[in-house]
Amino acid sequence: MIDVVLPVLDEREALPWVLSRLPAGYRAIVVDNGSTDGSGPLAARLGAQVVVEPRPGFGWACHAGLQAACTDVVCFLDADGSLDPAELPFLAEPVAAEAADLVLGARRASAGAWPLHARLANRALALELRRRAGVDLRDIGPMRATRRAELLALDLRDRRFGWPLEMVLRAARAGWRIAECEVSYAPRRGGRSKVTGTVRGTARAVRDMAAVLT
Repeated sequence: MIDVVLPVLDEREALPWVLSRLPAGYRAIVVDNGSTDGSGPLAARLGAQVVVEPRPGFGWACHAGLQAACTDVVCFLDADGSLDPAELPFLAEPVAAEAADLVLGARRASAGAWPLHARLANRALALELRRRAGVDLRDIGPMRATRRAELLALDLRDRRFGWPLEMVLRAARAGWRIAECEVSYAPRRGGRSKVTGTVRGTARAVRDMAAVLT
């Protein structure tokens, strides 16, 4: 069994598809981070374990899900339907086989999935990560797999949008084997992304990640 942490803030439209796409042997931990659309109760009805994290922030949600997880290998995935849970084994299996310590999904975007402002910001962060930590990544993507105990031992501190970048930075400094595999990336299912959907949202995420870099 592999636990999959899904941070959720008002993703009612996407959740049925996302949860239905989880492969056999993968268990959903939905972390409701302040939803007002009934996302949490819907996820529970669909069979997911639901954790409520009232403190706002992507990092808070991921941390709460990580604490609730109990499997050796754990995955993280956005719950907006832009990433296909059916592709999680491409990331989790190398970790389970001890061929890598952290595997990230490099997004292969379909038309309309990844606005230019978000793509450019991601590229700049990836370049800065290479310069500072020597990690050759194309994407600081939200789909990833690693080992739960080792991740907890990294003692990540950021509780906002810098959390994913801090994970990679600390992992690199700890000598982890970091790998990347290509995953499909489609337009989200309903609503607008809190990060890539607006220039303001992307700027907020970049600001949080820049704070981690400094």
